[in-house]
Amino acid sequence: MKIGFIGVGVMGGPMVLNLMKKGFDVSVYTRTKSKAQAVLDAGAHWCDTAAQAAQGRDVVITIVGYPKDVEEVYFGAEGIIENADAGTVLIDMTTTSPRLSQRIYEEAAKKGLPALDAPVSGGDVGAQKGTLAIMVGGDRTVFDRMQPVFAAMGTNIRYQGAAGNGQHTKMANQIAISGCIASVCEAIAYAKQCGLDPQDMFDAISTGAAGSWQMTNNGQKIIDGNFAPGFYVKHFIKDMNIAIDESDARDMGLEVLHLVRDKYVKLAEMGGEDDGTQALIKVVEK
Repeated sequence: MKIGFIGVGVMGGPMVLNLMKKGFDVSVYTRTKSKAQAVLDAGAHWCDTAAQAAQGRDVVITIVGYPKDVEEVYFGAEGIIENADAGTVLIDMTTTSPRLSQRIYEEAAKKGLPALDAPVSGGDVGAQKGTLAIMVGGDRTVFDRMQPVFAAMGTNIRYQGAAGNGQHTKMANQIAISGCIASVCEAIAYAKQCGLDPQDMFDAISTGAAGSWQMTNNGQKIIDGNFAPGFYVKHFIKDMNIAIDESDARDMGLEVLHLVRDKYVKLAEMGGEDDGTQALIKVVEK
């Protein structure tokens, strides 16, 4: 199976490598070719444009930064929808607007292109290990056909219903994460203020009722002073803004989400937009 893969970053790079390990023939495009060097060295084929990456493929996968980037690669004369062969399955794994995913589904269908929205969770660690959670919206029959592709990148692969529902599920995921990472930061800041050894505190509580993915992974990074991005602050702000837009449209007052988003905006203003999400500790301790 020939796959075109657009967006070879912190997440996309390892996902491409895992697809190739499972025997898929992968061609890639990303704005900065140097970022794709590791996957090119491993045997991926380079494409000069998104349109070229879409042509002659069985599947086209995208995982780019923002909704505007999704629109850019899917629509227009040089976009995926215009250039993919009829029958090519389009899978957008970017976290983006559910309404945009529905638009892609509808416009792709006019060209005979099945489309799925399939955002992921699990960060760079999950991408590297091939253990991502993948939340999929679109036609069930297409989802079933794509199981071998998804299985190369993830282990918790769940069909969520109609187009856009994968994105709605990812919004629920990001809403849940927002409170978790903020509380982990506050727990560590509290321990320091009380004169505790943060590592001893962490070891005592991380496997009990307070345990979570955020505690185990980002909690340890905070204690180690490691703010390298497994997931960028700027992308988390984007996700929370989408979740706020969707929840506000339903007259929901998600106070924790708003509070955490505002703290991350402050972190970005402090120069931390390219840090990992665990860098929120900088705002908590400020």
